[in-house]
Amino acid sequence: MNQADLSKLVSALRIAVKPKPRLFASPEGPAGRLRKLKATVTALVKYERIELNYPRAEEAQGYAERLISDAIRNGDCHKHTMEMADYWLDEKQLIHKLFKVLVPRYKEYNSSYTKLVLGPKTYPGYYAGTAILELKGNPFPALQPATQNYHYWLHNVLLDEAKREFRVAKAESNTNLSEPVASKN
Repeated sequence: MNQADLSKLVSALRIAVKPKPRLFASPEGPAGRLRKLKATVTALVKYERIELNYPRAEEAQGYAERLISDAIRNGDCHKHTMEMADYWLDEKQLIHKLFKVLVPRYKEYNSSYTKLVLGPKTYPGYYAGTAILELKGNPFPALQPATQNYHYWLHNVLLDEAKREFRVAKAESNTNLSEPVASKN
């Protein structure tokens, strides 16, 4: 099998997934770690925005992205996709939400389906690194305000014009210095 055929077997994710899993502690070992990740992915699909610690959020983001991308790619008639949805979603009514709500929402997306935002820092105190993991297109208000275009504010227009005049003056002085001087012989 050549490399071109591999892209058809595994869907490409639109986020960077680290090759090694994050090491967050679990007293139950690897099984408890997977149970926590399943609960996180289930809560993300159910509530569409959750707040948790950063290492778990970052790893759960990859699993949620993969689940949604496989659901979009293969649909609800594919056996392996249904097994993965059944495994990752503890509440079985969320499987219907995945295929009936999230798949139509993300069918035309060109970017990732989730967004990871760093949470607020508590001061004074220990900062454990909280994060907010959310599905894009959720019904909640945006966490970060939309960026405004400050280009046409008066002081920015004046600064841009001053920069332009400075560059023109500098270019003229460079051309005057580089002109050859005629010798009198």
